[in-house]
Amino acid sequence: MPKPQRTEITERDRRLVRQIRLAAIVMAATMVLWVGGQYIGGELGLPVRYAFLMDLAAIAALVWALVVTYWVRQERRKTASDPQAPSGRGRKG
Repeated sequence: MPKPQRTEITERDRRLVRQIRLAAIVMAATMVLWVGGQYIGGELGLPVRYAFLMDLAAIAALVWALVVTYWVRQERRKTASDPQAPSGRGRKG
């Protein structure tokens, strides 16, 4: 069984990992804050417009995270399909 080749992690790979990690944190924090905000708003009897404001803020954060995730995926696919790319990691095909 051949040993897997050891590839160096480039600065570009580190940047992509940081971006995905940030997107994951934004998604998780958005959902926690949104659910908590809805609950607290209901308990305090805040006007409905504040609930809609929280909804719009949550949608904006989730759309941003989706765009970042899509961009990172495209960058990883570009690296995987380019044989001259500095990093040999990624899926082929």
